[in-house]
Amino acid sequence: MLKDITFGQYFPGDSLLHRLDPRTKLILTLIFIVTLFTARHVLSYGILLAYLVFAVILSGIRPGVIFRGLKPIVVVVIITGILNLFYTPGIPLWSFWIFSITAEGIRAAVFMVLRILMLITGTLLLTYTTSPILLTDAMERLMKPLKVLRVPVHELAMMMSIALRFIPTLLDETDKIMSAQKARGADFESGGLMQRARALLPLLVPLFVSAFRRADELAVAMECRCYHGGEGRTRLRVLRFALRDYLAMIFGIALGAGVTVLGVFGM
Repeated sequence: MLKDITFGQYFPGDSLLHRLDPRTKLILTLIFIVTLFTARHVLSYGILLAYLVFAVILSGIRPGVIFRGLKPIVVVVIITGILNLFYTPGIPLWSFWIFSITAEGIRAAVFMVLRILMLITGTLLLTYTTSPILLTDAMERLMKPLKVLRVPVHELAMMMSIALRFIPTLLDETDKIMSAQKARGADFESGGLMQRARALLPLLVPLFVSAFRRADELAVAMECRCYHGGEGRTRLRVLRFALRDYLAMIFGIALGAGVTVLGVFGM
């Protein structure tokens, strides 16, 4: 299961999505997420799904990698779908004891499942096609106006980037600790849900120790490289918008506005 969690990983490539400015990808992802929550109709979800499939094709990322990244949330998606299916009020189509399925429940369950899967897929595409360094620069540049309010923009962007970068590192560390525990006779795969959860408790202490050690090593490495924050810091790659970035943003904004109009006015 841990090997299936690919969130936060970067897959180098030369696709059109890889070549887009990271600020463009960040803006398009935010527009997509906001638009996703305003979608109310089958047509709206169909348009957003087609847009997402088009983005996956442009990214050059294999569909198998996307599906592997979605596997860890399957249980959450199923539970959410069931809750919406049985507990959405409406005209009952089928009833048994305290459970009833309504047309509104079916619609709500399908839309909620699609919303979660598309939300995670869109976020995965952002991390798959953008290196942590470029993502940090993009967040810092986009939050730059907040400096007027004395918000530590660079520090916030750096913290988010490090947190994102540490996800695969900590997952790899957890996998190593689990392998070591299994070699000593630990069993993480048998028994019920509560028993499996209790079996994972002994992993917490070594995982926290490893996380603090990694953080300390990172701090020492940054100090050795004379890192003193963002003031006066130069960059190897200066971010510049190209024609493809403007076209992509125009397309994304137009799509978002169209779907939002469909959702708000019920067209």
